[in-house]
Amino acid sequence: MRYVPLGSSGLKVSQVALGMMSYGDPAKVGWQLPEDRAEPIVRAAVEAGVTFFDTADMYADGVSEEITGRLLAKLFPRRDDYVLATKVYYPMTPGPNGRGLSRKHIMDAVDASLRRLGTDHIDLYQIHRWDETTPIEETMAALHDLVRDGKVRYLGASLMYTWQFAKAQYTAHSAGWTRFVSMQTRYNLVDREEEREMIPFCRDQGVGVVPYSPLARGMLARTRQPDGAPATTRAVAERDSRPTFDNDLEVVGALAAVADNRGLPPARIALAWLQSKPAVSASIVGVTRPGQLEDALAALDISLTADEVAALEAPYRPRPLYGYA
Repeated sequence: MRYVPLGSSGLKVSQVALGMMSYGDPAKVGWQLPEDRAEPIVRAAVEAGVTFFDTADMYADGVSEEITGRLLAKLFPRRDDYVLATKVYYPMTPGPNGRGLSRKHIMDAVDASLRRLGTDHIDLYQIHRWDETTPIEETMAALHDLVRDGKVRYLGASLMYTWQFAKAQYTAHSAGWTRFVSMQTRYNLVDREEEREMIPFCRDQGVGVVPYSPLARGMLARTRQPDGAPATTRAVAERDSRPTFDNDLEVVGALAAVADNRGLPPARIALAWLQSKPAVSASIVGVTRPGQLEDALAALDISLTADEVAALEAPYRPRPLYGYA
């Protein structure tokens, strides 16, 4: 395992981050693993050197945070040995103040997350989306207060338009408040729209990019049917959350050709491509089977040639943005 700074911050993270969204209550979400089945996977990740763990308050209505907190406390001897990330924005309680990025909701949500996680601080607290109903000044001031009070060490953001992220960073800088050190966004071989503006902006500003869905929910790991239809339990459950684009299968075909030539699983090639991007600090992988973790770890040791990268990227065509709200 390699450990790198998260952007230009002093925080060091493992290049593989374990996405804890995969663990929760299978009675409510069929593809999530309960705690007893999650533990051996998380243990294997820890033994392999993974120290970066990402969850959110809304994953499984807080159950993911509870499982995350218990497992990490069991598997690490010290709290300082791992980097714990969670998020705020989505509804957690009924009523108009139970969601968003208002001062009230942020303050209530962070305390609830700390209780579920069983810790006194969060290493990376991320806004899950942009809140159009709350002035960004209010949001950034509240987040800064969390850092000042010691409940949060660093701030991050997730999927939004670049102009929104720039506005947030400018607002914080102008007021002398804490800025975001990371951007968690959707980025993979079949979804490269963030290369237009967000990734160049992050590189220029020293913000670490932390991609989620690095395998496009299984599409880049051949866990879909030949026609692109979902095959796994999760892919079937979330079939409507990712649009299908005309040349997706062309990209998958190029990936398969490079992988076959190397004699490696496509997932490893797709992850190696992503990890080679200069702006990427770490990739978030969701793991429900040991082989998925093996692919993520093995990808760190794969160096792609310029010709292989060109072959992987050639079929891609721009497509509409989605999921930003």
